[in-house]
Amino acid sequence: MSAEIICVGTELLLGDILNGNAQYLAQQLAQLGIPHYHQTVVGDNPDRIKKVIEIAISRAKILIFTGGLGPTPDDLTCETIADFFGSPLVESPEIIEDITQKFAQRGRVMTPSNRKQALIPQGADILPNPTGTAPGIIWQPRPDMTIFTFPGVPSEMHRMWEETAVPFLKSQGWGQEIIYSRSLKFWGIGESALAEKVTAYLNLPNPTVAPYAGKGEVRLRVSAKSPSEAAAAALIAPVEKQIKDIAGLDFYGVNNDTLASVVGELLRASSETLSVAESCTGGLLGQMLTEISGSSDYFWGGVISYDNSVKVGLLGVNPEDLEKLGAVSDTVAEQMAIGVKTSLSTTWGLSITGIAGPNGGTETKPVGLVYIGLAGPGDEVTSFKYNFGTMRDRSFIRHLSACTALDLLRRRLLTR
Repeated sequence: MSAEIICVGTELLLGDILNGNAQYLAQQLAQLGIPHYHQTVVGDNPDRIKKVIEIAISRAKILIFTGGLGPTPDDLTCETIADFFGSPLVESPEIIEDITQKFAQRGRVMTPSNRKQALIPQGADILPNPTGTAPGIIWQPRPDMTIFTFPGVPSEMHRMWEETAVPFLKSQGWGQEIIYSRSLKFWGIGESALAEKVTAYLNLPNPTVAPYAGKGEVRLRVSAKSPSEAAAAALIAPVEKQIKDIAGLDFYGVNNDTLASVVGELLRASSETLSVAESCTGGLLGQMLTEISGSSDYFWGGVISYDNSVKVGLLGVNPEDLEKLGAVSDTVAEQMAIGVKTSLSTTWGLSITGIAGPNGGTETKPVGLVYIGLAGPGDEVTSFKYNFGTMRDRSFIRHLSACTALDLLRRRLLTR
């Protein structure tokens, strides 16, 4: 028996509202061990909602609706569900009383349109809404089917799910097993290349392994179904270790780890410090580092040297090298890294200079060309050249540049 999430609302289709409800419900279903294979978003149209229900009941036995429970004419979820299954709507005195009290608490009188929210399919149970005026229902129109409806307001839906829906599902035998996942994160390797390396693990039955890619990062989600989180974690552990061994330095963290947080822990463990000099990233690298609580233990500051005069005046870049080689060059990247390390008296200096576009590129120095400089203990300094491509937009090039700089430092800290 599987569940299907059906989110109702034209505003979702138009992109006016981010569909966080589907993400929340998917995570909650996994915690209860309920299989979940499909999600649907449909506008506020009775015919289309009925078509969605027709498809959903052919492949799922638990249908979870969000949205369309308000008092306005376009809120059609409950009446459309009732009509699909041929059930009359009945007015619930309990709901009328609840809505009336909530209006009174706000010093208002319930409007006639709100009576619509008290209409539920005959035989359905009320799914109480402790904070809003839109209750949901728990209804079994057929012996083998359960329907839940929730308002689209996330805070209301979350509470209704946790306080009523979860206990109901557990009373029906769900929650005896959970689906527990760990997300393994990788940088410096493409999705297809990583998939080839771990292809033997991609068809495991339990735990399962699935690859995902986004914004330069690749993730492998390792999921196990088991009676408890501890038991699921025990199933995942050997697979996770084997994948880490295969990936080597391309693996950098799990779950909520970021490149910045991992670099920070490495610096903290060795009692070392970092400063940064940024040109094309304009402070993005520093932002990533300072998003980590406690980063002041190891991150001392940075210089946004966007103009060449700042590179010369604050970082000590040789103006002749700037004139001859240009700001986007290995020599300048190295001098920026040395300059910020020296000025701020840190163990490491990390620099970025490049062409983020969409303008400013030339035949010899195209958009996407980036140099990263790394100055370390003593006189150690090196630079790295990347071409992140003209097809990527400015924000993506800046993101790749900052993350790659962090990854270079991470690898250096791990291999010295």
